[in-house]
Amino acid sequence: MVVRTKRKGLQVIGLRVGANNVRRYFSKRIPSIELHLDHLLIQCGLSPDFWQGEPEIRDPRLGAWLQSKNFQGSPHQTPVPLAMIPAGENSFRLQAASLAAESRTKAASAE
Repeated sequence: MVVRTKRKGLQVIGLRVGANNVRRYFSKRIPSIELHLDHLLIQCGLSPDFWQGEPEIRDPRLGAWLQSKNFQGSPHQTPVPLAMIPAGENSFRLQAASLAAESRTKAASAE
């Protein structure tokens, strides 16, 4: 699924998942998810707002990782698209959308 960075002022604070992705990929029974960020694994809680019109994942560690990867863009740019790839039950791998597309292309050409 494609998600976008979420900003507050000059800082990236998390991810905007989108209502369609919430309905498709998330169960209302889960209070949190795991995010694989390169070699890091963090657990992020899902607030009640996640299910009620504000489908965002916010976590200080996630925001710091996004900024360290330079996924914040500039203040006047649109949010940066990222790929959030299922990696198990309630678990997702986050990477640049272009890297995810490149991985799919390589896998298809290898077949």
